[in-house]
Amino acid sequence: MSEATPSPDLSGRRVLIPGGTGGVGEGAVRAYLAAGAQVVVPTRSNERAAEFRALLGSDATERLHLFEHDYTSFAGAEALVATMVDRLGGVDDVLAPIGGWWHGKRLWEIDETDWQGAFVGLATAHMAVLRAAVPRMTKQGAYSIVVGESAHAPIPGSGLVSMEQTALLMMHQVLAAELQGTKRVFLLELGPVATRFVETADPSQITSAQIGAVAAAASASTQPGRHVRLLNRAQAEDALASFGAAQ
Repeated sequence: MSEATPSPDLSGRRVLIPGGTGGVGEGAVRAYLAAGAQVVVPTRSNERAAEFRALLGSDATERLHLFEHDYTSFAGAEALVATMVDRLGGVDDVLAPIGGWWHGKRLWEIDETDWQGAFVGLATAHMAVLRAAVPRMTKQGAYSIVVGESAHAPIPGSGLVSMEQTALLMMHQVLAAELQGTKRVFLLELGPVATRFVETADPSQITSAQIGAVAAAASASTQPGRHVRLLNRAQAEDALASFGAAQ
């Protein structure tokens, strides 16, 4: 799969990407903008917004909406989605590459600050965005939760991240069961990803651009939501083919 994979047509779609300024999020933002969508990305400050717009360069069209909002609490996420509805008229799709890495302590060595940041904080941010966005989403869109392979693989010294990611696996399953097909929900499970922060010479490793291409293809499809494994480039190619994307 090349970086120049043709984009689907998402003209008129309104897409929320919390975590969009991160390494994985950047690829998704570029992909949805290339597909013609209106893309909302929350940032912590106007300065961060300006830096991200500069990073995107010519990809940062007038359809990129950078909102200064903290979405990590219930109230913050509610305000973010309400602002999006007020300015754009609604929400069609959500892609949530929310998270970060935490490493350095065994479970019995963690303190309350570790627990609150690496488990409670990240899980709360995901839950806050979900509860604010899902009731407002249109039926044509898709809600996509992004997790890492650590949800399955125990990594000594990073147990809190693995535990939080496993919680998101169940969040996806419960949400799908409760929606009963009325709205689509995907789980995108990632292996190691090459981003602007982490370069790689491994040709089999997936890139943030390829993750973005798969996410946009899932939104553009009419397929029911499901668990999509993107542990490497080959799986990304298979996912794109399954969504009917041109190779």
